[in-house]
Amino acid sequence: MNTWLTTFLIFLPMVGAALVWLTPFSKHMAGAVATLVALLEVALWVIAVERFNFATGDLQFEQQHAWFRDLGSSYHVGQFGFSLWLIGLTVIAGAAATAYAWWAGRERARAYFGLMLFLTGSVVGVFAAQDLLLFYAFFEAMLIPLYVLIGVWGGAGRLGATIKFVVYTVAGSLLMLAAIIVYGLQQNTFDLTQAMTSGNRWLFLGFAIAFAVKAPLFPFHGWLPDAYRESPPEVAALLSGVISKAAAYGFLRIAIAQFPEPAHHFRTLILALATIGLVYGSLLAFRAPDIRGVIAYSSLGQMGLITLGLFATNELGYDGAVLQMVNHGLISVSLFLLAGMVERRTATGEFALLGGMAKGRPALATVLMIVGMMALAVPLSSAFAGEFLILAGVFQHGWGWAAVGAIAIVLGAMYSLRLISAVLHREQGSAVSDAALDLRRAELAIIVPLILLLLVLSAWPDAITGHSFGHGGLVAGIQAAFQAVAK
Repeated sequence: MNTWLTTFLIFLPMVGAALVWLTPFSKHMAGAVATLVALLEVALWVIAVERFNFATGDLQFEQQHAWFRDLGSSYHVGQFGFSLWLIGLTVIAGAAATAYAWWAGRERARAYFGLMLFLTGSVVGVFAAQDLLLFYAFFEAMLIPLYVLIGVWGGAGRLGATIKFVVYTVAGSLLMLAAIIVYGLQQNTFDLTQAMTSGNRWLFLGFAIAFAVKAPLFPFHGWLPDAYRESPPEVAALLSGVISKAAAYGFLRIAIAQFPEPAHHFRTLILALATIGLVYGSLLAFRAPDIRGVIAYSSLGQMGLITLGLFATNELGYDGAVLQMVNHGLISVSLFLLAGMVERRTATGEFALLGGMAKGRPALATVLMIVGMMALAVPLSSAFAGEFLILAGVFQHGWGWAAVGAIAIVLGAMYSLRLISAVLHREQGSAVSDAALDLRRAELAIIVPLILLLLVLSAWPDAITGHSFGHGGLVAGIQAAFQAVAK
């Protein structure tokens, strides 16, 4: 059973997608079935957590079968501790997004919910793949439903947003495909567990640029504002909360682990770009005129912070980066879904038209305040723990990196407070009607579990930081390789 757990996690939502597509369900039933499948996926992940041995840093729940034998490529999947948590983030965020779409009553429901489930399975496949060709297949597969979900169900500017998204991502994907082919042929295998590390800097850049586009990192973020603003709220939630983490995972699992010498060589440049992105994204978030703009640009800043942790290339940085991936994923998903709930009541997300929504809406005010405080990274929150670990890790490479990071975190507090104030406080805007309802039970059933998870992580951040890498395994090999390169 254990060897099949990863495969079940990948293909359960895909089988659910086929079921929804092929069965003549009604609009309501399609959403109900998709939500049930998404919840079963969460239950299956909980079983995986219960059976995972966190004491070791080795690959677990591993399964391998020949795929293209002549190329040395196989269906090879498995999970490390850090990928287990990212898969958990994916299935939990996917369940929340699917449930929100069911509550929102999306049109052409069978097509929509099938795409949502297929997206979940594809992202799980990215986090589980241990073969480069398989990784690329899942990496591209997750883009297909995103193109359709944005292009068909998006807002008025969905066409331009989709074109930008396609151009950026396809360019990055082609660079990665070229790098994969050359690397695999040089190594005589595409298996990440069998391939030797490489010192080829051009191949490293091929992977790094592809991941920088997907994250996105400065200056590869041109597609971000339109895609996040024009997507349905639940799709924007997955883009920001989950899809960006596939890029961060790629940095750790491939760019850093397989190319230690090039990663060491380009580390200062990447830290500089990540720092610029962190400050730039925070400034843009502070100036954004709408809810989604704040969340979108804050995501740019947070991905810069996570990249700082990854390229600190030490235990503190890695632990902080993984914790912050989960923190940001849960916070961003919660905020985008709350943005959708506000937009359904006011038909806008523009701050100039909002305000005063705390009056008579205690549930909305409470939930938004809690999530906003988490985004603020107040002391004793899980976001504070993640940011502190990242800054402590990057401090080992120079106090300047940590100082700029700390300044950007202060900016993060400012844009979080601005969002809370613009929606809940100030004078009531012209788009806010006294008749607008408070959050309903179904909406609370979607948001409250995400908040509870953030509170649990705030009380026990070691649940992730102490259970991501174990002893030995992949990260121990990365650190040994970097020490050898440094010498």
